[in-house]
Amino acid sequence: MTAAAAETRNESPDGSPGAGRPRRGGRWIERWDPEDEGFWRETGERIARRNLVFSVLSEHIGFSVWSLWSVMVLFMGPEYGIAPAEKFFLVAMPTVVGGVLRVPYTFAVARFGGRNWTVISAAMLLVPTSVAAVVLEPGTSYTTFLLVAALAGVGGGNFASSMTNINSFYPLRKKGWALGMNAGGGNIGVPVIQLLGLLVIGTAGAAHPRIVLAVYVPLIVVAAVCAALFMDNLAPVTNDTGAALDAAREPHTWVMSLLYLGTFGSFIGYSFAFGLVLQNQFARTPLQAASLTFIGPLLGSLIRPVGGRLADRFGGARITLGNFVAMGLATGVVIYASSVRSLAVFLVGFIALFVLTGLGNGSTYKMIPGIFQAQAVRRGLVGEEAAAYGRRLSGAAMGLIGAVGALGGLAINLAFRQSFLVAGSGTPAFVSFLGCYVVCGAVTWTVYLRPAARARRTARTAEAADAGDAASADERRHAVYAEV
Repeated sequence: MTAAAAETRNESPDGSPGAGRPRRGGRWIERWDPEDEGFWRETGERIARRNLVFSVLSEHIGFSVWSLWSVMVLFMGPEYGIAPAEKFFLVAMPTVVGGVLRVPYTFAVARFGGRNWTVISAAMLLVPTSVAAVVLEPGTSYTTFLLVAALAGVGGGNFASSMTNINSFYPLRKKGWALGMNAGGGNIGVPVIQLLGLLVIGTAGAAHPRIVLAVYVPLIVVAAVCAALFMDNLAPVTNDTGAALDAAREPHTWVMSLLYLGTFGSFIGYSFAFGLVLQNQFARTPLQAASLTFIGPLLGSLIRPVGGRLADRFGGARITLGNFVAMGLATGVVIYASSVRSLAVFLVGFIALFVLTGLGNGSTYKMIPGIFQAQAVRRGLVGEEAAAYGRRLSGAAMGLIGAVGALGGLAINLAFRQSFLVAGSGTPAFVSFLGCYVVCGAVTWTVYLRPAARARRTARTAEAADAGDAASADERRHAVYAEV
């Protein structure tokens, strides 16, 4: 066994227990340097891939629980006494709680370890599913439903800790793909639970929502056990409250929050609201709505890794800008279909929106580590020092950016609620979404792609990198390219 491999297993080169950290037992990795190509090739890639697989499993279940109430409302017929506008608010509750929880979940990885926190956060999913099984019946008060739906927000928090953890495992050149796979696999939890809801409604009927919950309880246990057995903690990822403050002071954090609000906020908001929009605007029955709601989230989830891969190759800002332009066009189709109440045209436009939100989710998240890595080089940092700076700031920023993005889902559901209350249609809401995409596209161009701004950033980055003798030409090129 080589020294590098031994260090990843808390052992010395001869295979005996290593110096490591005596106060830490279990699966702690003491040395982690994915930017070192030798280390990555010999041991890092294999370990990172294993952690990615089980991170995806846990996050997948978390997303399913987070979107649980977008399915439960389809089972809630007239006997529940809940108006359509109240259902939009009900499905929005997990969104806001999940968005808020993403901030502390981000720092829980460094506090407890990525593997340890994945076990804890997965086990916590038993709470909203078990409580929902108890209260989900006609006669329960609307306030009780709101409180129980809010508990499902813990599933939304899982995303932030999972992404922060996987961000630390992978080198910059592979982050777009890895983060896209991690998030895409998690996002698929939305259409999967919607498909399960469709299966239950189509076979057992709308009076049996507890079957859905009975399926997920054992899956949650499996996810927690697999995380405990097969995942690892990274000792170099230490808790750093200063990173959160530095990330909050960084203007790029808030620019990227706006862009992620436009992509992921749209994805999760549309995922939660799709079935209700079909029921209220096009008079679909619960079974008819359920037979359509999974399609958009499924396609949007599957394409997210493609967005990350395209961003790795062509630059995140370029893909993101083109994506917002396309989202604006698709929204125009939806507005037209909504105004003339054409279900076929509406489905084409809305499903296209889902695909584009998934593509944009991948490209925007790739931009985050690239931006902070480029800043590290401009500060004169090189090699592992630059990589550590990039991981520190990008990991902290991801929590804030993910939280704002999730709150975009709340805004979408509230916009739909108000739109149907005032106009009896979702058209005014879609018009407001179109305005948001125009703003996001303009910001992407102005901050990251405008020729004058790009020229200044490139010159500053190259000059700073040239000042470091240890910086290779590839490091300088990649640092410049990753930002745009």
